[in-house]
Amino acid sequence: MFRRSLKQRRRILNADSEESWKSSAKAADANFSFQPQHSIPDIYIWMISNNKRIAYARVPSKDILHSPLEEEKGKDCGKVQTLFFKLPGKKSFGPAGWTVQAKTEPYLWLGLNRQRKDYLSGLPNGFEENKAVKGVQSSPPISLQYTMKQIFQLRVHMYQARSLFAADSTGLSDPFARVFFSTHSQVTEILNETLCPTWDQLMVFDNVELYGEAGELRDDPPIIVIEIYDQDTVGKADFMGRTFAKPITKMSDEHYGPPRFPPQLEYYQIYRGNGTAGEMLAAFELLQIGPGGKADLPPIDGPTDIDRGPIRPVPIGKQLRWCVNTPQVLFWGLRDLKRVNLAQVDRPRVDIECAGKGVQSSLIQNYKKNPNFSTLVKWFEVDLPENKLLNPFSSLFPLHSSDAVVKVDMEEEKGGKGKKKRKKGEEPEEEELDESMLDWWSKYFASIETPKEVIKAQEAEAEEKDDVDSGEGRRKRGKGRNKPAPGESGPEKKKQKIEELKMYNRELEIEYNSFEDWLHTFNLFRGKCSDDADVDQNAADEDRLIGKFKGSLCIYKVPLSDEFSREMSFDSNMGMFQNIPHNDPINVMVRVYVVRATDLHPADINGKADPYVAIKLGKSEIKDKESYISKQLNPVFGKLFDIEATLPMDSTLTVSIYDWDLVGTDDMIGETKIDLENRYYSKHRATCGLTSSYAIHGYNVWRDPLKPTQILAKLCKDSKMDQPQYGPGERVKVANRVYTGPTEIEDENGLKKQTDEHLALAVLNRWDDLPRIGCKLVPDYVETRPLLNPDKPGIEQGRIEMWVDMFPKDMPAPGPSLDISPRKPKKFELRVIVWNTDEVVLEDDDIFTGEKSSDIFVRGWLKGQQEDKQDTDVHYHSLTGEGNFNWRFIYPFDYLQAEEKIVISKKESMFSWDETEYKIPARLNLQVWDANHFSADDFLGAIELDLNRFPRGAKTAKQCSIDMVINEQDMPMVNIFKQKRIKGWWPFVARDENDELEITGKVEAELHLMTSEEAEKSPVGEGRNEPEPLEKPNRPDTTFLWFLSPLKAIRYLICTQYKWLVIKIVLALLLLALLVLFLYNMPGYMAKKLLGV
Repeated sequence: MFRRSLKQRRRILNADSEESWKSSAKAADANFSFQPQHSIPDIYIWMISNNKRIAYARVPSKDILHSPLEEEKGKDCGKVQTLFFKLPGKKSFGPAGWTVQAKTEPYLWLGLNRQRKDYLSGLPNGFEENKAVKGVQSSPPISLQYTMKQIFQLRVHMYQARSLFAADSTGLSDPFARVFFSTHSQVTEILNETLCPTWDQLMVFDNVELYGEAGELRDDPPIIVIEIYDQDTVGKADFMGRTFAKPITKMSDEHYGPPRFPPQLEYYQIYRGNGTAGEMLAAFELLQIGPGGKADLPPIDGPTDIDRGPIRPVPIGKQLRWCVNTPQVLFWGLRDLKRVNLAQVDRPRVDIECAGKGVQSSLIQNYKKNPNFSTLVKWFEVDLPENKLLNPFSSLFPLHSSDAVVKVDMEEEKGGKGKKKRKKGEEPEEEELDESMLDWWSKYFASIETPKEVIKAQEAEAEEKDDVDSGEGRRKRGKGRNKPAPGESGPEKKKQKIEELKMYNRELEIEYNSFEDWLHTFNLFRGKCSDDADVDQNAADEDRLIGKFKGSLCIYKVPLSDEFSREMSFDSNMGMFQNIPHNDPINVMVRVYVVRATDLHPADINGKADPYVAIKLGKSEIKDKESYISKQLNPVFGKLFDIEATLPMDSTLTVSIYDWDLVGTDDMIGETKIDLENRYYSKHRATCGLTSSYAIHGYNVWRDPLKPTQILAKLCKDSKMDQPQYGPGERVKVANRVYTGPTEIEDENGLKKQTDEHLALAVLNRWDDLPRIGCKLVPDYVETRPLLNPDKPGIEQGRIEMWVDMFPKDMPAPGPSLDISPRKPKKFELRVIVWNTDEVVLEDDDIFTGEKSSDIFVRGWLKGQQEDKQDTDVHYHSLTGEGNFNWRFIYPFDYLQAEEKIVISKKESMFSWDETEYKIPARLNLQVWDANHFSADDFLGAIELDLNRFPRGAKTAKQCSIDMVINEQDMPMVNIFKQKRIKGWWPFVARDENDELEITGKVEAELHLMTSEEAEKSPVGEGRNEPEPLEKPNRPDTTFLWFLSPLKAIRYLICTQYKWLVIKIVLALLLLALLVLFLYNMPGYMAKKLLGV
């Protein structure tokens, strides 16, 4: 293989032109692409000690392969490169193999023997071939010698590192840095128990000899290797990470000054294996020692630290620009502390460290009784860089804004919710809205439909735009296709006037930054980080998590300006944390509303689940096991759970979904956890969502214990603002902004009275528009949270729709809780009378006459109730497609008006324990068939009517056409649940051989919808039975069976169908008889005459 590759390469290099080279290269690539590995093996450089291979470096041969063409030459061919040795075999994996075993700087070249004259073409200046072997051309030189040597001094300014790897079981490390350069190495001092060490150390490497030309060394100096280790009392130091750097080189004839010198400190990324392991802040400069010696080097200025002995700090010129800062720490409390060394934590304390200085929190006397700190705010002074990007912590700065006068008209915004004009062809019933029928679910479904309408409108607009771009003809068709149906907008128009919720398709915390506007949550870790690169770092951190610290940190320069202090009404005891509430325990009533779950993971062998809800808050736990929903992966719970809790002890709410099992323990499908404390104290006011309008009764009743005017007054007071000013003309002024809106409200008796609640609520819903103090307040919402299972980390087990209300016990009683229990279906009875059919296709041939005919009957059922199919009697021997029936179908069903679905409960099989509930669209199916006695009946046509929206029936059979099916959008639509009763003609359709719809008949039917109570008061019988029987149809005499009534059939055939034929035959027979008699008697009569007898 090697010889073949050399021949191929030799043929390529001997090509005369570039075109032949390209064609040969393609042939070579085609040849090499089938090889399992590179044709030329890689180069291995081994480090051997005592005849034992202890480390190696691997160089790909393609990188150092020589070619006369520069673009085909290996990227490292004829160059000095830096190689790092690593351990062989499995020893190279893991922390032990991540350390650098050795470093070498070889000059590598690989080529054909006849190209050996070019092996030194890339040798750096300052080196030459050894003279002892210089004249030998048959082999490469045994050694090279340098002709130029430069003496340098390397200054390493090691300042600090941050976010290092936790190498000890305490979750901290004892880091020190080891710096390698050329043949020199030095280490920093060891700092104990920190992940953000500040060494502040200058390391000087004297008399560093580098070989080569000075200009090349200036442009491409050697690499500096810095490795971070953790010092252990017993055993060798543990590797924590590595980074590389190139120094800024100054030659002896250059001036030491800006812009290159002195070098500024910058961060270098530290790597541990394939991942990151922190950052290091340092600067490196390489200074050439000229003829004058070290005296010509820039002096090392800076403070001397006697306590640190020979360790020199970073000189002032290399240091950052410092300023005095005051980190202020808000110590709020500790949460979810785990055991430490099998002992419970009883009296914890938190220490905060920043740049070598820190502060301690107050001691929590009893963690179980109160996990909050008694002293909220503490601070200390520390010197930090002026450059904010180099700070170990993020800074917080005040924002300046100006006021403006803005007028917001609420009436204009509510104009879209008013009654719209009725379009031509629409039913007036579609515009009506019965307030008594509205409940919370009406609000919920209206909120779901709104985004769907927006998406449909956007898609229709985009489609119409495409049609316009594609041509006039398509534009016309596009307009017809995208034109909304007149009756189609009925439900949507009704829902537009219903108050809506804010539907979040993810957690509420994502929308509001985890409610960490001033109270943040920090995870506390203990133990060594995982060394396994294959383990997810998040999963590894979960194992190290021992608790959470709640608080906040703010760093600002001192002193503060007087203007800032006056503007914020500055309280010196609270520092930057102004208007922070107290952290004493508080009793709250928590209302957990669980609406439904979607896409649950199957828990049973039948691919379904029997889910129910479980709530846990502190020591309170509720399992709604009795209300499990059988065999559902998208259950509708509609549950409310009231729980009393004490914050902060009961701050984590866990909502779980379990699978009910008849035998054995129930399995948890998934759970979600909510931090109630952050929601309660957040400035976004997530305790109870704000509705879009204020109401004192009905489905949108106000449920917060404080009215909008009280909430607005409290927010203005907390924000150090003037109280809202309610004036005449339906106006309110807040922060130089004027809002207008309605000031009347209707009570339960329909009486209107004056109120300012609408105006106050309008301001609250736009509270984020106010400068400086404004923030978005949580509206009336439903959030969607993922369900997770600890046994299946990272895999979503479903989603749950819910929301939480919280009310403090020391405030007035909240409003009434909302009833979100699932709507119970209402019982209805649909009565369908099939009067007549017309123009039904004729399928049969008469056995006597060969005429086309059909034995017509009509079949009907409600979708989902196929087992309750009902048939009319048969109209036999229809010769014109006309059928007369006067037959009544009766279909009782359960119906959810809000969802417009029929509810069916039935067992899936005989072995099922419970009935399974199905929700199916309310659709009536009518079919016309041709009856056969000795074979299967023939299907002729069908029509499916959506009981919520179907075309109005034609008045006559002639007006009934196929357009009622294929062009529904152009037809007037009706809703049987509002129309109650309707009669007309509808077409039967079927698909022809070309898979196109064609009309196959027409049916005259009457639909009458009644509630179960109304049906009991006026009962009727099926078909033509009692009570209230229908008259028998007046069918023609042809509608009979010949084998059941043979005499009647003969009479019909003779007297009706073949009357004239029989008369003609009889006349013909009489004439024939006369002719026969004449011919028979004529000879005798003639003989008698001739003979005279």
